[in-house]
Amino acid sequence: MSVYKSIRIYGEMIKFSHTVFALPFALSSVALASREHLPAFEQIFWILMAMVGARSAAMGFNRLVDHSFDALNPRTQSRALPRGFVSKKEVGLFIVFFSLLFIFSAYRLNRLCFLLSPVVLFLVFFYSYTKRFTWTSHFFLGAAIGIAPSAAWLALTGSLDRIPLLLTLAVLTWIAGFDILYACQDYEFDITHGLYSIPQRFGISNALFLARVLHGVTFLCFFAVGLLSHRQLIYGIGLSVIAGLLIYEHWLIKPEDLSKIDLAFFKVNGMISILFFLITLADVVIYG
Repeated sequence: MSVYKSIRIYGEMIKFSHTVFALPFALSSVALASREHLPAFEQIFWILMAMVGARSAAMGFNRLVDHSFDALNPRTQSRALPRGFVSKKEVGLFIVFFSLLFIFSAYRLNRLCFLLSPVVLFLVFFYSYTKRFTWTSHFFLGAAIGIAPSAAWLALTGSLDRIPLLLTLAVLTWIAGFDILYACQDYEFDITHGLYSIPQRFGISNALFLARVLHGVTFLCFFAVGLLSHRQLIYGIGLSVIAGLLIYEHWLIKPEDLSKIDLAFFKVNGMISILFFLITLADVVIYG
């Protein structure tokens, strides 16, 4: 197998393109912290390596422990592991490599990050089991990804603050909200195979309502981050656009029509995360 084909297969297996959901918020946290802690190039590099390591290990682990369900679900049967493009042993080595990359990156950042790195790995791995026993699994995913802004702030400053914690809550509710939307696709599969989710537990209509509530909390957290960090015009204008995108996302999905979930899940949410980073960075650079 060629190197290019291997990279493409592994990249698809871990949905590398979905890095757009977490990385911009980690970099936004760096931008906000840089007002008092100007980052060195080395710090930014190791933060990026830590993000790549943690996310790749987590997604590899998810694919490994869920491979039997993925093989049964028509939506996921085409993934690399069910189709035999990669073996369980290869995925296991993949997980070990990127876990070590994450731990080493944390070590290069500061002692506290290094000490906390096993805790973070446990959190991002544990999520993969939650659909087996609790419908709150969406919140575990939100927490696993939402930790990124706080982790980046900690890596840069060595401590935490209200701003990264609020940003973590924003990402947690944002991720949980659109993961609920995404889980609506598997409503019947989850019921048939004894898996837990909010759509499976409360029905699709109630799930869509809860997702809207969570995204309302997300917006309030973004607003609070702007107030506490003294953001100005650019941030305010950008935040109004983000509000419009959140409304558009929920307009796309209706209980009787889930056909536009992919558009809402990836494209709209990808725009939200990238836009948030750009307005945060621009506001910090221009207004200080």
